[in-house]
Formats: sequence, C-alpha cells, structure tokens
Amino acid sequence: MSINPNPFIGGLKIFGESSGRLCDGVKRRDFLKIGGLALGGLSLPQLIKAEQLAGIRKSHKAVIMIYLVGAPPHQDMFDLKMDAPLEIRGPHRPIRTNVPGIQISEHMPRCAKIMDKLVPIRTMYGSPGGDHDSFICYTGRPIPKQPPGGWPSLGATLSKLQGPTDPTIPSFVGLAPTAGHPPYGSPGHPGFLGPIHSAFRPNGPGMDDLGLNGVTLDRLADRKALLLGFDNFRRDFDRSGVVEGFDSFQQQAFNILTSSKLMEALDLSKESSAVRERYGKGDPKNYGDGAPRNCEHFLIARRLVEAGARCVTLNFGRWDFHSNNHSELLTHLPLFDQAMSALVEDLHERGLDKDVAVVAWGEFGRTPQINPDAGRDHWPQVGCALLAGGGMKTGQVIGATDRLGGEIADRGVHFGEVFATLYHQLGLDPNQVTVPDLTGRPQYLVDGWQPMRELISS
Repeated sequence: MSINPNPFIGGLKIFGESSGRLCDGVKRRDFLKIGGLALGGLSLPQLIKAEQLAGIRKSHKAVIMIYLVGAPPHQDMFDLKMDAPLEIRGPHRPIRTNVPGIQISEHMPRCAKIMDKLVPIRTMYGSPGGDHDSFICYTGRPIPKQPPGGWPSLGATLSKLQGPTDPTIPSFVGLAPTAGHPPYGSPGHPGFLGPIHSAFRPNGPGMDDLGLNGVTLDRLADRKALLLGFDNFRRDFDRSGVVEGFDSFQQQAFNILTSSKLMEALDLSKESSAVRERYGKGDPKNYGDGAPRNCEHFLIARRLVEAGARCVTLNFGRWDFHSNNHSELLTHLPLFDQAMSALVEDLHERGLDKDVAVVAWGEFGRTPQINPDAGRDHWPQVGCALLAGGGMKTGQVIGATDRLGGEIADRGVHFGEVFATLYHQLGLDPNQVTVPDLTGRPQYLVDGWQPMRELISS
C-alpha cells in the first residue's frame, strides 16, 4: 500500500501524477487512474467485452465545442471582402453555398454544400484584448474580474447542474492534448465548481490506464471495500470538503472500470470504414505549440455525446498566422471543412441534430490589413464563429462587418449571447439558474445576456 503523508487525504494517495494544479493547490488529473488508488500499483482496465445494450438510449441535450486554437481569420473563411483592396482581401475566393446569397471560402466546399445546416456568425466580439487564451471560448466571459476560484467552463457547469446521463460516461470530456502554450491545450476549466467537475481527458498515455491488467472485478471490489474502510479516518483529518471530492473521483473511477461503455465510445474501430473516411484522419501531431489537426476527434466527439456525454470540447490546429496566412490556410481549412461537415451531416443522419449543438470559434479575429510577412495579426474588434444543430434555426448568416472586415456594421454578437443561447437550448434559463461560488454566493450562468432571437424557435 502506498501511503501519502498529506493529511488532507488521510494518508491515502488518490490520484496519479499530473503536471497541472488546481486553484486549491490539489494536483488535477487528466485521466481517472485506478493506479491512483495506490493499492498495489493497479493500472486501469482492458475491460470486459462490450456490453449488449438493450433498447434505445434516451436522447439528451449536449454540446460539442470546437476551439480553433489561436484565432482563425474571418476575412478568409466566412466574410471575404472581394471589393476591398488586395492587401485586405487576400488571394482566396468565395464560392456559393446551397443557401442563396451566402458565400464562404473556396477551401470549404463541403460546408458550402450543407450551409442550410450551418450558421456562420461574422461579428463575434467580447475578447478584452489580444492575448491568446481559450478562456472566453469555454466560459463566454473575459478573464479579468473573476470570482475566487475562477469562472467555470460550460462543460463544468453542465456537469454540476445536470450531472451524468449514465454513471459510466463522464458528463464533460475534453479532447485537448497538452500544448506548448498551455491555454491552447485547455479543455475548459472547472473554476469555482471544483475538480470533480473538470474535464475527463482520454488522451495520450492515460489511455493505457483503461486496462485492468489481469485484475478481476472481484479483486477490484475488495480494494474498493478497503478504501471505504479508510473513510472515517480521512474525514477526521479533513474539514475542507476536499475528501468529498476525492470520494466522488473514486466513484467515477469504479463506475468507468466496471463498464465497457466509455471504451466502446472511444473505439473508432466500431465505426464503418465509410464513416471514418468521411471524417478523415487529419494529423494527430500537435501543430507547433498548438493542437493537432485531428479529424478523428470530431468522430470521437459524436460517439461520446451519443454514449451520454453532455459536453465534449476539442482543440483543433493553430490558426495564429502572423506570417504566411494564405498558405497556412491551405493546410488547415480543408481538414476543418471535412471534419466539421462530416460531424454535422452525421448528427442529422442519426437524428441528433435537434439535441446536439456544435460551436466552432477562436478567441478573436485577425487584422484586415495583411502585414509584410503575408500574415494577419490579432484583432479583438471582431471575429467569427460557426454554429450547427441544437434545434437552432440554421441556413442563415448573422452579422455584417464594414467594407474592410475590420469593424462591426450590423448585429454584433458577444460570446455571452451564444452561451445564453446554448444554455437555453439545453433547458437552462441563463438568467434564472445559478451555481454557487466558493463563498456560497449564487452566480448566474451568463452576465445578463439573452438567448439570440435569430437562433431560437420561441
């Protein structure tokens, strides 16, 4: 048995090693590890064979949020300005979509064919400055003026308010591998809601911990009983509430270990070759200090929400093109176009389009003026987003910029408005429902923003 002298956990090591820390100083886990129970060095399951699922899974509302790492250039994707000077418009051309009057980049032909299922927003704003951070994409709020512990992400909030649809499937899953610039690898943080509502991250070496390595379920149950025997001892030492969170982590680990549903959802070999080819593979390696251009993550996200996850975040590419913007787009846009269109079509074909909302965006926009290095620099004044599904009214463009694409001319959209819309579509009134912060004070889900009238049915 491994003993840890830290009195907060009663001398029992709960988690495996991790490089990150939470605001309370406790090391976070990127993956639930049975080895973290420290009762003989167990490593997590190569579990039992897939369970036979009886009946049809009850549908539930969910969100897939795609962070386009480093902020994509709106002028070269959804808001091309062909009447502007060359140093503004660049070399890329627009193409027609299947919705009359809507044009997008020539390098997104697949999305163009399903524009009736999409909503480009051309006037996103709300980032307080030009610093790279995924925070506003995952919370709808700027970083400054946070309450103690920090604002929670959408995934953490859904975990707190709605909990799991299935005890063996995490409510909040983050497909975000570690990146050279830490915010580029963030799946969205739990903030003041605490570590129990952080994202479950099935990436990298942690996948090996989903194997029992010869340990039977009976032996696992014996070890669980032994852990429970320490409960009173640990609580005698703990007055902070941390132990309760650790107990929840343990329960999550046992739930996952004793079911094959999560492993099943993560196993792409269960999909037909036609489906996998439709999404494509992309590139699983991190792009610079950003995220991978991994098209398979889009398919995994669909499988996870279908299995019961309420929120899946994924980080895609590195769009911070201060130089060679136009050639860099040729390596990013086609992959994003393929994966995004495949995901949206797949959700519709499976009857999930009314329940699963998809959002893709970056933290700000890019300068209208192309710089001497053929790049576009940071431009927090206006950016873009692409929405789909969730029962929203699609087949429309929202917002318009001026002739140069640098300022909002009509219908600016704050990040908080999109969050208010998502919460509304998830069945949560964003201006009535609250979550308690670390002081017990109730905090609203958004800063007074209303759901977008253009997107909701009623």
